[in-house]
Amino acid sequence: MHDLRRQALESGKTVSRKARSKQSSPATSRTQSPATSRAASRSSAVSRAGSEDEGELSDETSFSVGSIDEVLNGDSVEGTTDAWRTEMADRVEEILARKGSTVQGREKAYKTYIHILTAQYAKEVIQGKEAELVGAFLKSVKEEKSEHESVLAIKAIAMTIITSPNDLIYEAASTPLKRTITHSLSFPTKTAAIHALGTCTFYGGASDDEILENMDYLLEIISSDGHTIEAPDEPEPVVAALEEWGFLCTLVDDMSEQTEDAIEAFAEQINSSYPSVQITAGENIALLYEKSFRPIDRDEDIIGDYSDPDLTADPDDESDKPNLIRLYPAYRRTDQLIHALQAIASISTHHLSKTDRKALRTNFADILDSVENPTHGPRYQNAISDETGKRYGSRMVVRIHKGGVMRIDRWWKLHRLHGLRRVLQGGFVRHYETNEVVFETLPIMITADK
Repeated sequence: MHDLRRQALESGKTVSRKARSKQSSPATSRTQSPATSRAASRSSAVSRAGSEDEGELSDETSFSVGSIDEVLNGDSVEGTTDAWRTEMADRVEEILARKGSTVQGREKAYKTYIHILTAQYAKEVIQGKEAELVGAFLKSVKEEKSEHESVLAIKAIAMTIITSPNDLIYEAASTPLKRTITHSLSFPTKTAAIHALGTCTFYGGASDDEILENMDYLLEIISSDGHTIEAPDEPEPVVAALEEWGFLCTLVDDMSEQTEDAIEAFAEQINSSYPSVQITAGENIALLYEKSFRPIDRDEDIIGDYSDPDLTADPDDESDKPNLIRLYPAYRRTDQLIHALQAIASISTHHLSKTDRKALRTNFADILDSVENPTHGPRYQNAISDETGKRYGSRMVVRIHKGGVMRIDRWWKLHRLHGLRRVLQGGFVRHYETNEVVFETLPIMITADK
């Protein structure tokens, strides 16, 4: 593993490529049955707290985050030879030639392309060809000759940009992706396009205004339960919009003008009949409360109405937690929100499966705790360690080859982890070790596993 991964200091923000350049100069088709759709949604909710074992590389058409515990305990996918380089070069040539190709041939080529980009860091093979490749994939998206080809093409766009970001890709892909989100007759295609739009916005050179514009676009999908994109009451596109909204939100420093309306929309969605929608909306609420506060040093002199005496550190335990300053009110009806979160965190209804009930209770206990105590990240434990005499705090970690751990103690980190995992899936650790773009997205110090 690169020394950089162990030496990097934590950072709460990743500056977009366009912003960095400024700073350096004087920064399933519509016929899919409701039963199938609902089952997939519930499965997605369960997967956020799922199994212990890391699986093989996932389906190339999937943007599912998979089990969070698969990520937390996972290993990277290793290649044993360099044969993939030749295979990749051949597939790139085939994709760019396109003329005379068949739907089945393109599907096979896209699938191989995605699989190799997931398992290997293949920037050297595609560098300089990104615009041509994205153009070829967009032709498949526009023509939509088969759902499978369209979804594979969309996933290929996301994998291309996360492997070799290019500031021109957002400009080229954003409008066609939005057109697909609105007009495609396939719900899986709409969902994939929402995820790809998030990835292109994050890595493809979108400006600050364009990031906020796309967050507003996604919020409209969420608030309308999918009606604005002709996917009424379909959970998968709504979950995708919630996930990508949270991912993009981590790029925005000041959410004071957007927070109230966003939490209002998410508060509606935590009452959804789909656990996947509830959990994702709740995670966005926790993120927004976290962003509305800022830690302050103990010797920092804070005078003003924004300081919150209820959130100061315990005077008997200076190492317990930092003081906080409230930058702006996150939501004017926090009391009502807490009541709603408490109800879900203690849900006992029997119309849900035992697994769904457990997922809701576990996730909403974390979300509720963070709304009440914005210093508390995911899986925070108040218990005192016998060894250190301090609170355990957030105990979510990602294991890197079982030799090191990455601590996920803030909601922005979890949203970034989810965003990377949705695209990279089984290749997350491999890319984290070798792909600087992925590391910059989640620049966390790796410590020895104890």
